[in-house]
Amino acid sequence: MALRELSKEERDVARQKALAARIERAELKEAFGEGRISFDDVLNKAERSEAVARLKTVELLEALPGIGKVTAAKTLEDLGISENRRIGGLGVKQRTALARHLAQL
Repeated sequence: MALRELSKEERDVARQKALAARIERAELKEAFGEGRISFDDVLNKAERSEAVARLKTVELLEALPGIGKVTAAKTLEDLGISENRRIGGLGVKQRTALARHLAQL
């Protein structure tokens, strides 16, 4: 079944919503990387915001100073978390393991 074509107004609304989500995720990553918010704060925001819940866990780790793509991927692998896992999709054990790891940094 094909998707219906969106009107110009519907596309504009969707574009604005997507832009707002990207801005929210970028601000969150910046604040997390600078230490202004904690991992628990990120998890709390993910419960209230779909944009934050859809942020990939690896991207959040890469926002930390000194953590690049390789280190972030290795960390997730060591913790048994898929690189494709999003913040909102983390299980209780995964959240706990990641929080414990981040507390050691």
